[in-house]
Amino acid sequence: MSELLSSAAPSIQWYPGHIAKAERSLTENLAKVDLVIEVRDARIPTATGHPRLQRWISGKQHLLVLNRRDMIPKAAQDAWDAWFRSQGQTPWWSDAKAGTGVKQLQQAAIRAGDSLNERRRNRGMKPRPVRALMLGFPNVGKSALINRLVRQKVVDSARRAGVTRSLRWVRLGQDLDLLDAPGVLPPRLDDQLAALRLALCDDIGQAAYDGEAVAMAFVQMLAALEDMTLSGVAAGLLQGRYGVPVPSLLDAEAGRPDAHGWLEAAALRHTSGDMARMAQRLLDDFRRGMLGPIALELP
Repeated sequence: MSELLSSAAPSIQWYPGHIAKAERSLTENLAKVDLVIEVRDARIPTATGHPRLQRWISGKQHLLVLNRRDMIPKAAQDAWDAWFRSQGQTPWWSDAKAGTGVKQLQQAAIRAGDSLNERRRNRGMKPRPVRALMLGFPNVGKSALINRLVRQKVVDSARRAGVTRSLRWVRLGQDLDLLDAPGVLPPRLDDQLAALRLALCDDIGQAAYDGEAVAMAFVQMLAALEDMTLSGVAAGLLQGRYGVPVPSLLDAEAGRPDAHGWLEAAALRHTSGDMARMAQRLLDDFRRGMLGPIALELP
């Protein structure tokens, strides 16, 4: 899949000022935190793993949450669950929109606090709420999870990157204090296939990429995923939904999907020939789950 973005396509990069500022503030607040709750997008668990995570954890307890579990096939979830456990990591699966898995996550965080306070009691100190940092890439569902945990809307939440722009503490009962942080990204995205997956899942700002280029790369990606049963991509998915078959390029590239040809034909049928609007429609349909549960990454 490494050739999904044409060499002529612009590089996908996004590191706005509010993320750089938030990361500096995050570093300053890490000493106050007992537990790091890392949230990733279940559709792309490796692409939403931050390379600086181990530095931020620095010996602290760590809970890994894979959010949007409703957007991938159960078989893919099971495969990833087994893979993470084989790496010594227990994943917690959630759907923040519906609230699924949130209670289990809360209980796991409180158990982490129990062990913290046991150590405090052994040193003659009084118990206190566990201080947990909610950390992850933009738009993976951190704020939605916090609202579910608190059972009311205490932080702004929307399915787009960049809604949370500053750190803030949220009290969750007597057992847990949560620090909600803006989405964090590496200053440079060296893995452009991972960057493409971030763009597809709307886990990066729209200013970072060209919508038509990303949509055409998505058409090629879907064709490749058809051969992977766990992905959930059925044969002829795009033709079934949009009534437009995906043509193949001719000559030396025979058999490779002609993503530009498909987007052009789909635009003529659905958006009066406007390829930009058709590209956005395709991306929006995927992001809203209208194409069915699809895992863009597999272990």
